[in-house]
Amino acid sequence: MTDIPRPEDVGAVTGSVRVLLRLEGLALFGLAVALYSQTHLSWLAFAALFLVPDISFLGYLAGPRIGAAAYNAAHDTFAPIAIVVTGYFLAANYIVLAVSLIWLAHIGFDRALGYGLKYPAGFGYTHLGLVGKARRPVEMDVS
Repeated sequence: MTDIPRPEDVGAVTGSVRVLLRLEGLALFGLAVALYSQTHLSWLAFAALFLVPDISFLGYLAGPRIGAAAYNAAHDTFAPIAIVVTGYFLAANYIVLAVSLIWLAHIGFDRALGYGLKYPAGFGYTHLGLVGKARRPVEMDVS
């Protein structure tokens, strides 16, 4: 039998809690975009940098455990929020703030779509539930 973890085995949320977390992602996306608009920087730069955190997918070339760690490092909100807050209070360069806001917008967008932080079980196993191939029914090996 193929050993495919169930959502509850990897700590994924379901039901109304999942909906709430995805709505939080949408709110984060909206707030980051609204704040970015206040920087008066290029929307072309926003578009060009929006998918940069997804370079972390390359970690999956080294296996699911390293891939999950790389993805989670690039998709956790702590670092970009810390940079935005620190930058705001220290009157840092607007470009640093803008890049952090783009980073937060990306994270919010991913979360709104249901792509949460990853578990080492595989790319499709996230804290927001199963995505992609992980959503398929469990295959049984009857040999």
